[in-house]
Amino acid sequence: MSGLGYPTFDADHHYYEAEDAFIRHVDPRMRRRCMQWAEVDGRKRLMVGGKINRFIPNPTFDPVAQPGCLDQFFRGRNPEGKSMRELFGRLEPIRPAYRDRDARLENLDTQGIGGAFLFPTLGVGMQESLRHDPEAACAAFSGFNRWLEEDWGFAYRDRLFAAPYLSMMDPEWAASEVASLIDRGARLISMVPGPVPIGDRSRSIADPSYDAVWSKINEAGIAVAFHSGDAGYRAFTAEAWGGQREFRAFDYDSLVGCLSPEPIHDTFAALICHGLFDRHPRLRVASIECGSTWVQSLVRKLKKAYGQLPGSFRQDPVETLREHCWVAPYYEDDIDGLRDLIGTDRILFGSDYPHAEGLAEPLTFVDELANFSADEIRRVMGENGRSLLEPAG
Repeated sequence: MSGLGYPTFDADHHYYEAEDAFIRHVDPRMRRRCMQWAEVDGRKRLMVGGKINRFIPNPTFDPVAQPGCLDQFFRGRNPEGKSMRELFGRLEPIRPAYRDRDARLENLDTQGIGGAFLFPTLGVGMQESLRHDPEAACAAFSGFNRWLEEDWGFAYRDRLFAAPYLSMMDPEWAASEVASLIDRGARLISMVPGPVPIGDRSRSIADPSYDAVWSKINEAGIAVAFHSGDAGYRAFTAEAWGGQREFRAFDYDSLVGCLSPEPIHDTFAALICHGLFDRHPRLRVASIECGSTWVQSLVRKLKKAYGQLPGSFRQDPVETLREHCWVAPYYEDDIDGLRDLIGTDRILFGSDYPHAEGLAEPLTFVDELANFSADEIRRVMGENGRSLLEPAG
């Protein structure tokens, strides 16, 4: 039970990776091509593929930002014009609950949360950094998933559900890895939205060349969560608009924030338009920490495409979206409008705890559901997320 009087389920919780998460189970002969630590100018730096990686400013996570310290910034409120450093305020020593599963369970109890999906913090930025070395990417993520299983478990006490990460860069490896993960008890698979990187090129994640992977996921009936990370979309700003090609968390550029390309929008468009759900009808996918403003645009474009070329779809693509796709909106989004687009049963409560841009107190998400009925709130705050743990019908 929770502070709301019924079991709640947070679809977007995070851990902070141990420093050996990408090292502990990686063949020592591959580490130079994968991840290493190095001291540079007196600071511990993460090396990925032999280069300093800046996806996270301090990948040791100690000290780390206080949960929710950027709440107002992400609501569009910074009247004093504070810098990002000022907004972050005082960093704090890393808390046990960020790296220890039993401490996290105690934390959930304090927060009044029944269960949660757990996603990487650092891990969602690593695929793009290894796009030119698929063998190293596969070695790195195989090792990462073994670390995750060892430290967090895939279904710890039926409350913490850590999602192993799957890259499609090598389809044969991905098929083998996902089969192993399912056998080992994984209840959810995590990917980063965007096309699959292949050196200087890319390919749709719904391309039939990946059907062996999707077939195994479809057969097992488990869900796939596309969690925001480095999707390689900085290429648009770097090559077309003169922006920074390297992805750096919290290095905000107002132009980037106002440009239109959104990897989650394009990923869900590809899944539907390339017929993935037609070939694998039990698949369920969720958008996590990608907001929901993109849904309105996608629905509008799907309706137009269906009107123009109805023969390109086996059924109304908007109905396909509503049947197969779940969305965790940002707390500052128009959640009422999202309900009108995809229905209450497809909306997930996600707090992004303990990240700076998330909610310091996860259950305050309910304050954003003022126009929802008590039954709708119960579904959003608990039942919808938990339902993704059940095998698809």
